[in-house]
Amino acid sequence: MSLPLDDLRVVEFGQLLAGPFCGQLLGDFGAEVIKVEDPAKGDPMREWGREKPHGKSLWWPVVARNKKSITCNLREPAGQALIRRLIDTADIVVENFRPGTLERWGMGPETLWRTNPGLIVTRVTGYGQTGPYASRAGFGSIGEAMGGIRYVMGDPGGPPVRAGISLGDSLAAVYACLGTLVAVHSRTRTGRGQVVDSAIYEAVLAMMESLLPEWSVAGYQRERTGATLPNVSPSNVYPTGDGDLILIAANQDTVFGRLAAAMGEPELARDPRYATHSARGAAMAELDDHIARWTSTLGAEQLLGTLHANGVPAGRIFRAKDMFADPHFAAREAIVRVPHPDFGELPMQNATPRLSATPGTVRTAGPALGEHNDEIYGGLIGLDDEEQVRLRADGII
Repeated sequence: MSLPLDDLRVVEFGQLLAGPFCGQLLGDFGAEVIKVEDPAKGDPMREWGREKPHGKSLWWPVVARNKKSITCNLREPAGQALIRRLIDTADIVVENFRPGTLERWGMGPETLWRTNPGLIVTRVTGYGQTGPYASRAGFGSIGEAMGGIRYVMGDPGGPPVRAGISLGDSLAAVYACLGTLVAVHSRTRTGRGQVVDSAIYEAVLAMMESLLPEWSVAGYQRERTGATLPNVSPSNVYPTGDGDLILIAANQDTVFGRLAAAMGEPELARDPRYATHSARGAAMAELDDHIARWTSTLGAEQLLGTLHANGVPAGRIFRAKDMFADPHFAAREAIVRVPHPDFGELPMQNATPRLSATPGTVRTAGPALGEHNDEIYGGLIGLDDEEQVRLRADGII
């Protein structure tokens, strides 16, 4: 089956999450992603993750899916020379080293463009390639703090909290992927590659809605508000009569009218305290208490049935086990199963977004370390067996 990016070759130098997740997204839509790893230990993601059946990471098969793994010691001149030959065949390089690392290895963009002028160099870092903080070590958590999202997460009066996922790294990777595809499109017009500079803190900042003008123009500082958004009501988690929790989002005027009707109190939508978005925001606590008293009289299934029948957005808060049991996940194949040598049919999230004519696919789980050395070094680059044996003996591959 033809895939939309199967004419692109990506050389991925990144490790851990920010760079590799960008590579994963490109690979999901067909790009040939060749991941370059240290011969001695590979990407640390091979060891990450809380649960390790068979001593193996369950995270690695996901973030390295649809990729090929080769090994090369990039700190040695022989390794650098070898990988430059590979890059000459590539469309894209993805890396998330500290700024200047590629340049020290003789593989900065200007050097690579001499022999491959159409190459796109996608660089994911904590602070970007320029500016006074560029040389600092940057992790996703620091970018989340600097970009503003950590400050507004948590309960009022408590310290900032983090999401239970690597939000900053993932956002930077998504923007890196977007920038890479924009650069590919630009190359069709100019024939030239360029640098895609994705900074974690800027990727987080890009998601911060009206935070900046609220402070600059209105003098308003967003604070931690727990499970709610300031002045957006009703949009919260509400209790049910059987001890469950249901999220209801009815903050738009017309939707609130439907919620009021579902509650058997259509007059609420005309009450001056609740009739407009701003009024409901001002009366958020009072309105939430009123809705909670109603939801507490119904079991979760009855409540959801009533809300859905009235066109009110509502749903359970899903855990992994709920996703496996849900018919909508099944109907849309949101979870796929991929063969794995240790885990059998390994479930993981499907490629997203959905394209009607050329959808992405999950074809393989993350590869073994150096699994594709022979294919790439022998087939693509053309090293003979003797050269490969020598490079292995010298610790280069």
